[in-house]
Amino acid sequence: MSKPRVPGALTSRQRKHLRSLAQRLEPAVWVGDGGLSPGVLTALDEALGRHELVKVRMRTPSDKHAMAAELAAAARAELCGLIGHTAILYRAHPDAEKRRIALPA
Repeated sequence: MSKPRVPGALTSRQRKHLRSLAQRLEPAVWVGDGGLSPGVLTALDEALGRHELVKVRMRTPSDKHAMAAELAAAARAELCGLIGHTAILYRAHPDAEKRRIALPA
């Protein structure tokens, strides 16, 4: 028996596809010692609006899993993966005609 799917949540296949697309990307946003400042969240929102899929590099957080989850929640994005100190975030463009990334079914 499979667990019910949360609306808007990505499947494991979709997360895997997005992680493969993210391999060639450089981090678009950097989180420094100041943590999640309003400037970081604005930059993340703008990057997700432009690219849909971004990498966020975190500088030695005490709990990188918690910070990655907090980044995703603040940006209304899906956390696709966490590799080292780099989080991969995805947020589909609100306009279906402007979406760049096609997710597998």
